[in-house]
Amino acid sequence: MTLEELKKLISKDETKNIELKKSTGELREGMHTACAFLNSDGGVLVFGVTPSLSIVGQIVSESTRRDIAQALAGIEPAVTPVIEYVDIPDKDNHQVIVLRFNPWVYGNDPYTFHGRPYYRLESVTKAMPRDMFDARIRINMPHKYSWEMRVAEGYSIKDLDVSTIRGVVRLGVEEKRIPVGSLNESIKVILKKWNLLDGDNLRNAAVFLFSKRFSYDYEIRMARFRGTDKNYFIDNQQAHGNFFELLDAGMSFFFKHLSLSGEIKGFKREEHLDVPATALREALINALCHRDYDIYQCSIGIAIYDDRIEIESPGLLPRELTPKTIKRSHKSYPRNEIVATVLYQITYLEKWGSGIKRIMDACKAEGSPQPFWSEEGGYTVVTFPMNKLNGRIVIPNEPQNALQSAPQSALQKRLEAVAAMILANGSIAISVIAQNLNVSRDSIKRDLKKLGYAWEGASKNGRWVKKDRG
Repeated sequence: MTLEELKKLISKDETKNIELKKSTGELREGMHTACAFLNSDGGVLVFGVTPSLSIVGQIVSESTRRDIAQALAGIEPAVTPVIEYVDIPDKDNHQVIVLRFNPWVYGNDPYTFHGRPYYRLESVTKAMPRDMFDARIRINMPHKYSWEMRVAEGYSIKDLDVSTIRGVVRLGVEEKRIPVGSLNESIKVILKKWNLLDGDNLRNAAVFLFSKRFSYDYEIRMARFRGTDKNYFIDNQQAHGNFFELLDAGMSFFFKHLSLSGEIKGFKREEHLDVPATALREALINALCHRDYDIYQCSIGIAIYDDRIEIESPGLLPRELTPKTIKRSHKSYPRNEIVATVLYQITYLEKWGSGIKRIMDACKAEGSPQPFWSEEGGYTVVTFPMNKLNGRIVIPNEPQNALQSAPQSALQKRLEAVAAMILANGSIAISVIAQNLNVSRDSIKRDLKKLGYAWEGASKNGRWVKKDRG
């Protein structure tokens, strides 16, 4: 660096990335700033410039160089900045010392000086808050400190829904993602293989996936608004439970408020929602699987308007993705890797990184508008525009009851709704269908018989299968 370059560097005084010290007599304070630069956007530390921006320099001896090296040794992890010595022509043997520090790299350990972390806020060096330090430690060691890896205090295996675990293991076996021998293994062995246990203690991931105890920790907010804003709502619900219960609740809400339409292709009738059910299910699974569960007092939200559907999930997109790039082919960056692995093995997730493409393909196949992603107030939001609602062209702010499809018998509508629910969840209980449609269990049993569905398998581990009524 030349003297002219130095003058240009310090011309704007101290900034977020520049700190000026009169001499190495302020070496310790300078190392606080060096640590802050390393934990922020990097910066330049200069010794030999007064607060009035006069370039005075200092005599740099071997002792000075050793002092600087010893001071830098107090920074952990170890760092080797670029050090330059700038001569001052009109002062014999006087030099300005310039140290350049790189910015913090996302995912690395935070830096400390003599055991204390610092960061840069504008032109001020501050002690790093504990929550910021802890967050960076968790980022650096996700398998040790992530939400899903932490022990779920107060829970034990007896709090898990064993029938659900057995049922999804069977699904994984049928799709050859889980060895056949797992069907006869104990629940504890299965949980260990899925990394859902810390010793004999349940991890948070196990509770989220399979708990049968009521908890406010896992919730979905669901609302059907009239018009295109949140001024008036037609329906407002909350659901609590494990992953499978929340997925069922969300899909049932979609089927309750989105109209079914059908067309005959060959000898088969194909049913369609205003937005493809497969796309909505994939988006909801992604929201449940990838949300940031370290953000407390927040929950996943489903909002249905006259012209769109929004699914919001606490937490922003991975740093490697943006709302603009997420639609392109990309690798998988699961926030909750254990949960994602289990869901893949039990067939609720497909190949990692392909979920967005499946959502878009499903919309394209049925002629629905393409969804888009955004980040709003700490949430990731996927929006499904609708050009139709209940079979008719959307007219903004038109009440829902004015958007009804062509006349159809109540029985036919209910039969179509039942068939759609089974399509979305082949193991859905009769009681759940009855509750969602506000009819008796006996009515649903008769509907299932008319549709040709029969239950196959054990009472808690079976599924609905379409039988030939020929």
